[in-house]
Amino acid sequence: MSEPRWLNEQEMRAWTGFLETSALVHRLVERQLREAGGLTMVQYEILHWANKASPQHRCITELADLMITSRSGLSYQVAQLEKAGLLRRETSADDERRAMVVITEEGRRLLEKTAPGHVEAVRDGLIDRLNGKQIAQLAEIMDTARTHLRAVVPVQPQRKRRPSSAH
Repeated sequence: MSEPRWLNEQEMRAWTGFLETSALVHRLVERQLREAGGLTMVQYEILHWANKASPQHRCITELADLMITSRSGLSYQVAQLEKAGLLRRETSADDERRAMVVITEEGRRLLEKTAPGHVEAVRDGLIDRLNGKQIAQLAEIMDTARTHLRAVVPVQPQRKRRPSSAH
């Protein structure tokens, strides 16, 4: 067995910096969303993607892929937003097996209310701490990593097949 390619000091600094910064920005944004609208970051993201859908219908499976989350976890969050009157579920007009989410007017109003504070938190926590060149570099770095990871990491777990019963 070959020796692992251990991270050197600079690589370790980059890795741990990425982890810590990501966690801190997430906490900052999550706190702002809870205070401004009683939302979690996941719920805000669901409302955001439902609002960006055209014509305001988004398939739950597509939403799970966009958000890199499980369908079951997403279904729970959608149910919470549905109870709050911010989303509703519908059956696809094209395929009755497909569940769709639709943002309600109340959901759109809450998104509009929380969006300014959300972007302010993102700016304060990260974007405004960098200069234009650093932002361009970060965007390029994230594009490269995201493209690679989307190609090699399954977003949705494989569904287990039930053994067929032999007669």
